Parts: sequence; C-alpha cells; structure tokens
Amino acid sequence: MALKGGIVPVTPFEQNCLLLWDEASREAAVVDPGGDVDRILAAVEQNGLSVKSILLTHGHMDHAGGAAALQDALPGRPPIVGPDIRDKFLLDGLAEQGRKYGIADARDVTPDRWLVEGNQVEIGPHDFEILHCPGHTPGHIVFVNRAEKLIVMGDVLFQGSVGRTDFPYGNPAALIAAITTKLLPLGDDFSFVCGHGPGSTIGNERANNPFLPR
Repeated sequence: MALKGGIVPVTPFEQNCLLLWDEASREAAVVDPGGDVDRILAAVEQNGLSVKSILLTHGHMDHAGGAAALQDALPGRPPIVGPDIRDKFLLDGLAEQGRKYGIADARDVTPDRWLVEGNQVEIGPHDFEILHCPGHTPGHIVFVNRAEKLIVMGDVLFQGSVGRTDFPYGNPAALIAAITTKLLPLGDDFSFVCGHGPGSTIGNERANNPFLPR
C-alpha cells in the first residue's frame, strides 16, 4: 500500500505539478496541472497510472490553468476537486490570467467538488485531510497525509520562504497564522512538496525559515 509520487514541472513558472499514486493499484491523482498537459499525460502513461481525480490547491493560473484540458484528455473525465470556493473568482478568470502572461491555452475551471477544512480526499487507500490555509489566495488549501507524514503544500510554505501576498486579495497575517497554527503543529518530521522549487520538512522550516516568527 505504498504511496508514490513524481513531479512534472509545468509552465514558464516551473510549477511543481505532482502525480500521486498507490503503487499496487496504480490509482492516481494529478495535483495542480497548471499547463503543459501533453507533458503531464506522458508522465501518466509512462507510469501506467489510472487518474481518478484532479486536485487543486488554489486558483492561480500556473496551478490550475491546464485542469480543464487535462480532464477532457483523460479517460472517464476524472473530477476536478478543490480548492475552497473562496478561490472561485480566480478560477473564473484563468483564461484572462493566461493571456496576461502569454499562456494562451489556460482555461477557466469549475470544480466538480469544492473542498473545506475537515474534508478528506482519497488516492486509492491513502487518505488526505484538507486544511484551509489562506493568505496567498483566499481559498488556498493543503492536503495532508498523516500516515506518510506528507503535505502537498501549494504556495503556502516553501524552503526558506512563504507564499506571495502582494496581490489585492493577499493577506500576510492570515498566511503566517495558517502556517503557525495549522502546519507547524503537524510535527517536525512532516515532509512537504511545494508549488515551486525544492521541498522541505516542517522541522527545517521551523528552525531556519526567516519569514516565520521566532
């Protein structure tokens, strides 16, 4: 019942699109398909995966712009799940976001299921708990698997940094509050995959991240 994963960098923003799957059944989820759908599909095929869901941490174009096209391209049109409905205004404007940054194939997305804190999603037998971690965007969520001590972070916490909040809807106080009250208490031995760049552990960021309060 091992949980496996792989990163597919997508878009000019080098966003970490994440494939997560159960080793035995090959049932999988694609997390944050921001674009470059052909590259994602190639990775799915190469690993022999059966994608059962497309998961979104938040509504920015580099994380969600390819979700609609990926859904259309996959067998059975797996549901798009997440984020929190407070990011609906961003998902409704993905095509416009894409045009601003020269990414012509970004499409607006309406998830098949919104998520709220306390919900759960499954990848095969592996359960992921939902935590609402706003600040970077109002509806940002993270996915937590306690058995594997794994967090799928999106753009909340990075190695040595935190998510941007210099948007009209950004909220730096909410971001730091979410990190300190929801993520740090998970424990130092939790690893995370973030939206850009290398991952880290909660313990490493607690000790070394200059953006976190001491």
